[in-house]
Parts: sequence; C-alpha cells; structure tokens
Amino acid sequence: MSEYSLYLIQTKDGALYTGITTDVARRFGEHQDSPKGAKALRGRGPLTLVFNQSVGDRSRASRLEHKVKRLSKPQKLALIDRRLELSELLDD
Repeated sequence: MSEYSLYLIQTKDGALYTGITTDVARRFGEHQDSPKGAKALRGRGPLTLVFNQSVGDRSRASRLEHKVKRLSKPQKLALIDRRLELSELLDD
C-alpha cells in the first residue's frame, strides 16, 4: 500500500492549491512543467511548494484534502505555519 502526502502550492499571486499524491517531487514537477499539472495552476507561476505532510492511505488523504480545500485562506496559512495540525481536521 502506498503512503500518500497532502501538499499545498502557492502561486505568484498568493493563491493556494491543495492536492494529494504518493510522490510530491514528481507531482510538483508536473504542476510546473507538464500538461499533466492542474489547470488551476497553469500560467500562475512561479509556483512554490509551501506544505507537504505524509498522511497515510488514499482514503485518509482524500478526506483530509476535502477538509483542507474547505478551509479559509487564514486557516490554510495556519496549517502551513504549523499553528493548525492536520490531525485536528479529522475525527479519527
């Protein structure tokens, strides 16, 4: 079973993109240089990987991704600054 990570990318205009993957370096490279990257990030570079944390299996990663995407920008910044922990977002 693969270990998933949740990551956040910041665009040049300060927007935050949230995603999950088993290989953060590969996925970040795709977002920067490949048509496989998210459409939401195209033309919004330079991109900066601002958060990356291993979160377990795909099910848990997907639940966390959903929760993080629903957070306000100040809450996401708190997550990046480690003032908010991912474990606080799930009941398990």
